[in-house]
Amino acid sequence: MIAVDLLKRICEAPGVSGFEQRIRALVLQEIKGLVDEVEIDNMGNVMAIRRGKSDKRVMVAAHMDEIGFIVNHIDEDGFIRFLPLGGFDPKTLTAQRVIVHGEQDLVGVMGTKPIHIMKPEERSKAVPLTDYFIDMGMSKAELSKYVGVGDPITREREMIEIGDCVNSKSLDNRVSVFILIETLRKLKGQELPHDLYAVFTVQEEVGLRGAISSAHLIDPDFGFGLDVTIAYDVPGSQAHENVTKLGKGAAIKVLDGSVISDYRMVNYLKHCAETEGIDYQLELLPAGGTDTAGVQRSGKKGSIAGAVSIPLRHMHQSTEMANKEDISACIDLLSSALTKLDGFNWSFENVRHRKTGEGSSEIFDF
Repeated sequence: MIAVDLLKRICEAPGVSGFEQRIRALVLQEIKGLVDEVEIDNMGNVMAIRRGKSDKRVMVAAHMDEIGFIVNHIDEDGFIRFLPLGGFDPKTLTAQRVIVHGEQDLVGVMGTKPIHIMKPEERSKAVPLTDYFIDMGMSKAELSKYVGVGDPITREREMIEIGDCVNSKSLDNRVSVFILIETLRKLKGQELPHDLYAVFTVQEEVGLRGAISSAHLIDPDFGFGLDVTIAYDVPGSQAHENVTKLGKGAAIKVLDGSVISDYRMVNYLKHCAETEGIDYQLELLPAGGTDTAGVQRSGKKGSIAGAVSIPLRHMHQSTEMANKEDISACIDLLSSALTKLDGFNWSFENVRHRKTGEGSSEIFDF
């Protein structure tokens, strides 16, 4: 089973886009002794490097940042107005606590107009993000000792286990940070075919910014995104809307709104999963994007890129849910894929993949 205690610490560490200091410190602590070199670029991306048999470069990107907010105004009564960092569905903010990270961490409460005094037409409409404020329970004079404009804000929610799953804020994308660390741990002592750059990126939630800069620097030959994807396997959903399902294994990305995975990489990941007996499913996400796009096309020559995705329910809420067996399958699939890259035919003609039976597959030319 997975190391739940480590995942809990990773999920609960604060680090909104552009303010990844604390989660970066935790990552640096956990990768000690697992890699040959560690570099931090000017943006704050952590590049953990394992040297391989050849100088071809393999990049795996897992973003450290979480969605959150930033203080942009404190009114005369001490209420905070904020701007979002990343995408939010406003209805998910109702009845939530947050943590404002100023001179010290302070808990606040999301507030808006009570339904009891709303006009009838207001009650049937979604409350816009701009109508929310944060109640800190203190005067402006007292609050200003600790909090100022420009301070980051995270959501306040601990990680717990529910049945076969974990439930937390920021599993997007802290579960991938966990998977990449655990993959490095699993690969310790194993010879790798190519140089591996395990990159913990910044500012993905506001436009894949860290992945773009780090891929430009690394110029990878092969690229793997590592991020969550939608699992809409809930009451009321249609089968074609599911994208993925919890408990059905690691997801191999075919496409999303920002990238079409290289068909050779899709075939390769299928082959790795089937030969290792790893449960997998295919991901076709009609909208949204991940670091995979930056990894694929930000190097000088582009990269042969794809992604291992983790099915996730309730995305961008403070109650995101992932299955522990799916997480374990993602660790196994990524580990397998990183050790076998030199044994695969990467020519453009190698385009067919066929499952030939239980736990076996064949990849062949036209």
